[in-house]
Amino acid sequence: MRKLLSLAVITLLIAAISVYAVWTELRPSGHYLSDLRSQVALNQGQPSERGNLLGIQPELFSGDYQSVELLHLKLAAYLEKARNEGLLNRKTIAVLPEHIGTWLIASGEKAEVYQANTVREAMVWLAASHPLQLARALLAAQGEDRLTDALFRMKGKAMARDYQTLFGGLAKEFGITLVAGSIVLPEPRVENGALMVGTGPLYNISLVFGSDGTPLGQPQRKIFPIRDEQDFTAAAPTAALQVVDTPAGRLGVLICTDSWYPASYAELARSGVELLAVPAFLTGNGNWSKPWAGYNGASAPADVSLKPGELSEGEAWQRLAMATRLSSSGAQAGITVFLRGQLWDLGSDGQSLLATPSQHSLASDGRGARLINLWL
Repeated sequence: MRKLLSLAVITLLIAAISVYAVWTELRPSGHYLSDLRSQVALNQGQPSERGNLLGIQPELFSGDYQSVELLHLKLAAYLEKARNEGLLNRKTIAVLPEHIGTWLIASGEKAEVYQANTVREAMVWLAASHPLQLARALLAAQGEDRLTDALFRMKGKAMARDYQTLFGGLAKEFGITLVAGSIVLPEPRVENGALMVGTGPLYNISLVFGSDGTPLGQPQRKIFPIRDEQDFTAAAPTAALQVVDTPAGRLGVLICTDSWYPASYAELARSGVELLAVPAFLTGNGNWSKPWAGYNGASAPADVSLKPGELSEGEAWQRLAMATRLSSSGAQAGITVFLRGQLWDLGSDGQSLLATPSQHSLASDGRGARLINLWL
């Protein structure tokens, strides 16, 4: 009897392991429909041969990341709208928002990942789908949030490949320069024209692609990560800021909160920056009109005496970031582009804006994707 019981337990255990192994290999085969529409919310200046800064403020949802092909379909539809509106030319610099590439971590995963109610729940499903790979990645994890670190490390190579395929492909397809928002990768670098990952810390980085689809310069690493990023991403030194040559001029990229610090503009000024792109992401629905919470885990610059709560979040973005600091870099024009939509429980807010040394303009708020354009 005991032998039969033991045999039954072993049989059930083997069956459970077999079912789990099969489950980890299953991936959704259904189609996800997303709204591909967009509208021109802001168009300043007159068309000229000097080119233009074009901000693409997408409206993205968790299901848009089921595959690179789905995300390409949506972003290509926005760019096609811009082309139909006469906003694309060989000197166009299109700018996408922060973390648009980060969620490629979910690409090709199980349906439970996209159906999860929260990011943490989605990450648990992601971890459960790759037990052996996750175990290896946990051994190499370096951040305080070891699970998040390990998951990005585990999928780093695939994410880097998908990021370059998607955004480099869009730049080539539409014949433009593309600031590809940002993505979190372990020790990223460009080597022989390809985005590669290493074994070092995770960084939130942005890469600019030329009209031939190849990267311009090295990945731009974020200098001032916010509190939510500090547990798994590292901060780069201000000296790591770079300027790349584009057909429209010398371009600098400040990732989100990097645009709040005078040291960033001083460094870019030394490199002769002419144009500035700021990919941004503000979590939380309705936060744009709520009281500003301060510098979110980082020290305030010496030239800021305002205290948290004295401004709204939106007012702070206009008074303390690129909109008013642009002139100190010597750049002639800048653009800040926010990520909108509903990715799990993160929420989103923010109104994309255009700036010159003398003034700035906000895009109108509302549902749906928005295009904002500044002729140079």
